[in-house]
Amino acid sequence: PEPLLQKYFDSVNGNFVVNRDLRRAVIFGRHDLLQDAPISKVDLLLCRNTLMYFNSEAQARIVQRLYFSLNPSGSAILGRAEMLFTHATAFTPVDLKRRVFRTVPKATTRDRLLLMSQGTRDGGQAHVPEARLRELAFEHDSIAQLLLDADGTLSAVNGQARDKFHITARDVGRPFQDLEVSYRPAEIRGALDRAVQQRSEVRLSDIPWTVSGALRHFDTAVCPVFEDGGTLLGIRVSFHDITEMRALQIELQHSKQELETAYEELQSTNEELETTNEELQSTVEELETTNEELQSANEELETMNEELQSTNEELQAMNDELRARGTEVNRANAFLESIFASMASAVVVLDRDLCIKVWNDRATDLWGVRADETHAMHFLGLDIGLPVVELRQPIRDVLSGNHERATAILPATSRRGRPIECRVSVSPLHGADRVPAGVILFMEEISAEKLA
Repeated sequence: PEPLLQKYFDSVNGNFVVNRDLRRAVIFGRHDLLQDAPISKVDLLLCRNTLMYFNSEAQARIVQRLYFSLNPSGSAILGRAEMLFTHATAFTPVDLKRRVFRTVPKATTRDRLLLMSQGTRDGGQAHVPEARLRELAFEHDSIAQLLLDADGTLSAVNGQARDKFHITARDVGRPFQDLEVSYRPAEIRGALDRAVQQRSEVRLSDIPWTVSGALRHFDTAVCPVFEDGGTLLGIRVSFHDITEMRALQIELQHSKQELETAYEELQSTNEELETTNEELQSTVEELETTNEELQSANEELETMNEELQSTNEELQAMNDELRARGTEVNRANAFLESIFASMASAVVVLDRDLCIKVWNDRATDLWGVRADETHAMHFLGLDIGLPVVELRQPIRDVLSGNHERATAILPATSRRGRPIECRVSVSPLHGADRVPAGVILFMEEISAEKLA
């Protein structure tokens, strides 16, 4: 405020420094927090990063001395890594983020002295206060727990929660919604709002979360805490590890299903056995009848076997005859191939459908097409140097029997690309009934002298 700024500060080069008279009023001195008597009637006490260097017993003694030093409405400011949650009977948080705490008023000075005396007992033995007991019980609870104040700020976290959800002491005092645990492993922020609105506990069931490389399952309970007057003090969030219980439930369910299945199978098996017994009795009677039929069938098979042996002998004779005929055919084919190969003219044999059956070596040399490339192809569809379309009519005349022989001289191109004159003779290929079964084409190149 402007009045306080003008009263306690001086303006120097655009900045403000503490007034000289005020600096003279500040007393600097050495004070032993554990041994010296506390300074009384203090309104504001700054103790930043001091308690963190003492053990819990010494901290308890120092906090009680600080409490005695402050006026009933006095405030204490601690360091960022320091908290006073275990001393709730003496201090209450005002601004957790800035670590500002206010003393809890006591009825009389006697009560304040009594509270300060809890730090020590007769003979110098350590006394564990009730607040310390609650602190240790909360810290070592097997259930992971978080405590939030009414503004949604993280106030406390126990060891299990730190280990499982990677929360550190620096996170205490931060808004809960800024922490990863508020939305992973489960969306807890919405549950917080529902719990406050409904003024009752909200549970989130079977939440998976990986802890130290192992998958665990948790039931999360969000429970609002109210004063007797109904004012919201804060919210407790607890994570109950149900991994083992869930595994047992699954195992129990599987065992129950297996038991039911086994019982049904047993009943079904019993019915099947009764049915099988009846079927066996019937089968025995059928087998006796079948045995008689098999004996009769055996006699018939013996008769059939004799007949098959006779048939086999006949087939063997036929096979020998076919083999002999096949040999003759092979010889005839070899003979014909030798004849066609020895002929000086190109020879092509066609069936009645004008499909190529024979194509000798001279035809290959003349037109540049191999026999395996022309086999079963339509002669008029060949793409060679000879205009085969012009042979359509002579071939038809011979096949129809109108002419015994037909000859045509056609201009052609040899396989080397040289223009030639080719004489093509068409002769019938007679079958057993003297009806033309195809035609034989003789093709030879004629020279100019022969043509003249």
